[in-house]
Amino acid sequence: MAALQDKLDEITQNTRKLVQPERLAISEQAIAELFSTGIEDRVLPVGSQAPSFALTDAVSSKIVRSSDLLALGPVIVNFFRGRWDPYCITELEVWRDLYPQVRERGALLVGISPQTLRQSDFTVQQHDIPYPLLQDANSVLAEQFGIAYAVSMTLQRYYRSILVNIPFINSGKNIMAAPDDSVWKLPLPATFVIGQDGTIRFAQAHADFRVRPEPEEVLAAI
Repeated sequence: MAALQDKLDEITQNTRKLVQPERLAISEQAIAELFSTGIEDRVLPVGSQAPSFALTDAVSSKIVRSSDLLALGPVIVNFFRGRWDPYCITELEVWRDLYPQVRERGALLVGISPQTLRQSDFTVQQHDIPYPLLQDANSVLAEQFGIAYAVSMTLQRYYRSILVNIPFINSGKNIMAAPDDSVWKLPLPATFVIGQDGTIRFAQAHADFRVRPEPEEVLAAI
């Protein structure tokens, strides 16, 4: 299997061929602005206690509690931005293919995003995701993990230019929300491994959404 980052780099290369340079420049500027906020320094580090959660599963509509998951084994938590992001979908699919290995190691895996349950249900059905996708409405849990941010006006303009309607995806309402509105909030793509004692064993998040940890690194932390 090709490395995850190789797959993501291929998306980047294809994007550069298809998207106008001025739009790419907006995206690059937004990444630089986000990095300059120091958000990566606020990500909960290895050794800290993970926030507990009780979030709704997109398929069953049942509440999934971190305490119940941890009673069964370590948990890999993958925060993703939404089904509109090809990088996130690629990462979810790689974890889909590796899910048997996760279970063989006695661990569990959940994907968490701010998108609506309907959007996550679409994601499960279209991409055959075997693990729960949970809704973190308004990125409240992402905030506790130190990875939530308000989408800048620069990035809002970029998303509009490529017809990505974040307010609709995250709230189901076709509105043009203000930049500090909760529906204009996103998580950094991030991966955490939480031990059964609630301690974070692995933590990685990047302001550059094109960079993700290799699953082998994550599995080694279980």
